Amino acid sequence: MWQEILAARLDDQRRCGLWRRRATLSPLPGHRVDDGQRGMHDFAGNDYLGMARDPRLAEAQAEGARRHGAGAGASHLVSGHFGPHHALEERLAALTGRPRALLFSTGYMANLGALTALCAGNVQVYQDRLNHASLLDGAKLAGARARRFHHRDLDDLERLLSRTSDDTPRLVVSDGVFSMDGDIADIAGLADLCQRHAAWLMIDDAHGLGVLGEHGDGCVGRRFSSERVPVLIGTLGKALGSSGAFVAGDEQVIDTLTQFARPYIYTTAQPPGIACATLRALELLETEPERRIRLHGHIAYWRSQATALGLPLMPSPTPIQPLLLGDSERAMRWGRALRERGFLVGAIREPSVPHGQARLRITLSAAHERQAIDDLLAALGELAMADAVAPERQS
Repeated sequence: MWQEILAARLDDQRRCGLWRRRATLSPLPGHRVDDGQRGMHDFAGNDYLGMARDPRLAEAQAEGARRHGAGAGASHLVSGHFGPHHALEERLAALTGRPRALLFSTGYMANLGALTALCAGNVQVYQDRLNHASLLDGAKLAGARARRFHHRDLDDLERLLSRTSDDTPRLVVSDGVFSMDGDIADIAGLADLCQRHAAWLMIDDAHGLGVLGEHGDGCVGRRFSSERVPVLIGTLGKALGSSGAFVAGDEQVIDTLTQFARPYIYTTAQPPGIACATLRALELLETEPERRIRLHGHIAYWRSQATALGLPLMPSPTPIQPLLLGDSERAMRWGRALRERGFLVGAIREPSVPHGQARLRITLSAAHERQAIDDLLAALGELAMADAVAPERQS
């Protein structure tokens, strides 16, 4: 019986053209990867500052493993909270301008932990429609009443907030940088609205940390206090090049998570060597601002050249630069064609994005060379030209 149920689900996934495939890749110099058949420029990953392959992070991780062991051996609350973990939490709190921070093993776990711990009782949750799946899942797992407001639409959110009685606890949740569109939430507008309605605000700044802000502190960071944005999530495996995540907030928020966040309480702490690598990444973030400068130079150049080519850009000022192709088959076809030309990009289709909004999710890194960006633009221009000519041939 179980085999039949699983077989039917898998057959349906294939029939709908939604089958997910996993490639085994090997890193190459020059922000490139090898899939066993060809070398490709990596325009799909989230290593925005080129830290993941910086040998100084690898050396810090190796030294941390030699000194503290390969693994933590237990959860943070048992015997797995080591000196590097504590130092990292203090550094992350300082970076984001918060009193405290709490480490989690993954960003998904941080969001699940924060929402399940904070949404006890009759909390009403409001989520941006384009929030990451982990935020949506966290509210479901908490059993919270949840409504979704139109993407970045403060008027729609205010209508929803106004319909809730003043004595109902309310939590507004939004991505900082939206992972599929690359646009940025209106943090100031959200914070003002939440204060008017006595609601708390939670921002997941996974794709903004390290990239945005004067100090690489993200789209929230030190510009917005913990009174304005009480719950701040950040991940360490994107711009910082290592692994893990954290929740930052005041004493009461962090104490609540420590006592009640099950993904924190019942998970082995991340290996201490990874914490050492992240500490080194934070040093580089502070001492090498040229990484961010170079990245934002790439973004400006990309957008100007892609616009000149007439490519279907979405309005993103971040390293996430989607090309909206609309049709899923077209997105997959362009993705395959680029792979054959030596470029790895993300071809994104439903259910990861709404129906009719399939796209190429192209990500830029400070580690990219300008020539690689030019070559990708040329390949995209050829694909766009071929699509434009095809209907004329058919007619």
